Amino acid sequence: MHSNLEEQESLQIKVWDIGVRTFHWSLVLFYTIAYISEDIELIHVYAGYVVLGLIIFRVLWGLIGTKYARFNNFIYGKKVALVYLKSLFTKKPKHYIGHNPIAGWMILALLITIFLVSWTGLLLYADAGKGPLAEVNVELISGVYADDDGEQSESIWEEIHETLANLTLLLVCVHVAGVLLSSMIHGENLIRSMITGYKKPG
Repeated sequence: MHSNLEEQESLQIKVWDIGVRTFHWSLVLFYTIAYISEDIELIHVYAGYVVLGLIIFRVLWGLIGTKYARFNNFIYGKKVALVYLKSLFTKKPKHYIGHNPIAGWMILALLITIFLVSWTGLLLYADAGKGPLAEVNVELISGVYADDDGEQSESIWEEIHETLANLTLLLVCVHVAGVLLSSMIHGENLIRSMITGYKKPG
């Protein structure tokens, strides 16, 4: 079995480095933990810290990392994305060794929304007088507002935070569907590729 795996890898090329793969599966794990532990504050908060750290790492790695990890390798313009979409309806859809143009934009959308989820979480935590932003000028970041009776109400960041978290979950579902569809169209197992790091060259 080990020899079969080596034989398969010899017919493919190394695309995803250890940094990309570790980031990807760590993000899946810790975002899931953060999402389902909403009512367990300590776990939710610390999982959120890890998620924010992972996003910062991926942005840096997208600038200075290996070839296929860099943003300039998979962030394409609108015309290229449209050409790729049209090719999916032909007998020979265009194949990309790294992320295809649609996947590239999805990754960018996920990075942005997950960062905003993490950031609004920090602001919400600061409104409770906790976290690294608790000592920042309250007037600049506070989302607490008064209700009609003049009494302090819930932080507006809570609603924004939850909305963004659910939007991210929707994007994740679309992303997974895209991965499965692309795997079928191109005849490759993209989930396995994100585990082993290897993809077929064409």
